[in-house]
Amino acid sequence: MARIEFDRIRKTWGDVVAVDALTLTIDDGEFVSLLGPSGCGKSTTLLMLAGIYAPTEGNLRFDGQVVNDVEARDRNVGIVFQSYALYPHMSVRENILFPLRFKKVAESEARRRVEEVAKLVHVDELMGRRPGQLSGGQQQRVALARALVKEPQLLLLDEPLSNLDATLRMTMRAEIKALQAKLGVTTILVTHDQVEATTMADRIVCMRAGRIEQVGTPDDLYLRPTSLFVAGFIGAPPINLLPGEAADGKLVINGFALTCEGSVAGDVTLGIRPESVYFADAGIRATVDQIEPMGRETLYRVNCPLGSITVLEGGSTFHRRIGDVAMLRFDLGDTLVFDRRTERLVKGAGAQLSD
Repeated sequence: MARIEFDRIRKTWGDVVAVDALTLTIDDGEFVSLLGPSGCGKSTTLLMLAGIYAPTEGNLRFDGQVVNDVEARDRNVGIVFQSYALYPHMSVRENILFPLRFKKVAESEARRRVEEVAKLVHVDELMGRRPGQLSGGQQQRVALARALVKEPQLLLLDEPLSNLDATLRMTMRAEIKALQAKLGVTTILVTHDQVEATTMADRIVCMRAGRIEQVGTPDDLYLRPTSLFVAGFIGAPPINLLPGEAADGKLVINGFALTCEGSVAGDVTLGIRPESVYFADAGIRATVDQIEPMGRETLYRVNCPLGSITVLEGGSTFHRRIGDVAMLRFDLGDTLVFDRRTERLVKGAGAQLSD
């Protein structure tokens, strides 16, 4: 397996900067996700790892060795693309075997590897079929087998589940995570889907405009986002973001004053996750504006002095109706305060209702 190091990697096309000053270390056997919106540089980063693109500046290292100029065919890297890229005229067996044709692998060893990896991803009973005879999930498994048959030191997954339906995506997320843990192969997942990233990866690298916005565990990015961008990008339903002004221990939003703790002053944005706002006997007076039943949870949109905010309540039965008046509360420990100018988290700052 491989330890991957990005040392101030930069990739440009003329005046267009796709990746800028990327510095990151991925440990041997780690499962890391590159997460971000379209155009953030995550796919360009993956293609540099694969050897399809070369960095414009900086060094890319595998186990301490610079690989900037190493051709893609000479890197022991397995890739699963969004489109699967299976050869339609070949059988499943031939598709899985294909990468070994370019390696000095004895025929008996190649057959052994193909049979072994086919069993590992549960396509061993489909070996005689062609891709057109397979479901989307089966094609995804074949593509994964083809990437693993090389026994790669690095596995790259480029939006591998985006073509699957919701139920199958959930199944494949669990299968890929279990498979990666079993094999211990260093794995990098590129996705714009926060659910994929948070459920599969050990660490998430959240990217924005070619740069790293934050690196951490799924809990780090959800509970302790270091910027407004990360707070808004991670979480479904999204976080409530309320602009206001802080001074002298008060945070004023739409003329409504909250108690503010921590060293904070000036234009700020208060962040509160929908599940951290709750209905209570006393608090801020609110009117229910919209109701979205979500199965085991209900999402309410309410209007209150702070503005329009969402409240996520557990339970499949909703107890309020549009137009109902209710009281809202939230706790200091569940709030985040961001400096609106820098968009960075103000450490140790939070707000709550004045008692």
